Amino acid sequence: MTIQSQELLRLALNAVEDKKAMNVVALDLRGISLISDFFIICHGNSDTQVQAIATEVRKVAQEAGALIRGIEGMDSARWVLMDLGDVVVHIFHRDEREYYNIERLWSDAKVVEHV
Repeated sequence: MTIQSQELLRLALNAVEDKKAMNVVALDLRGISLISDFFIICHGNSDTQVQAIATEVRKVAQEAGALIRGIEGMDSARWVLMDLGDVVVHIFHRDEREYYNIERLWSDAKVVEHV
């Protein structure tokens, strides 16, 4: 079963919000980058919360039949990078998010409205 990128985006956004991720931003990279269609950027306030957010995203992606290409950073929980193919999820610890400020790097991307 193949899941469409917009459906995967919706599932991942719901997952991060279920675990109370802070300052959730979804960027539409279609036409801007060949890396993926969407980035989700969010943060947690502790290592435990960052890991819980990533675990929930992995769970819902697997349940939907999405191929998880890679997960990096779970051990340190300072910046977890999840490659779900068409959707890449960045889950930062609060301090690292401010430092890296990757939203600035992708300022050409449109912010996806999520309701």
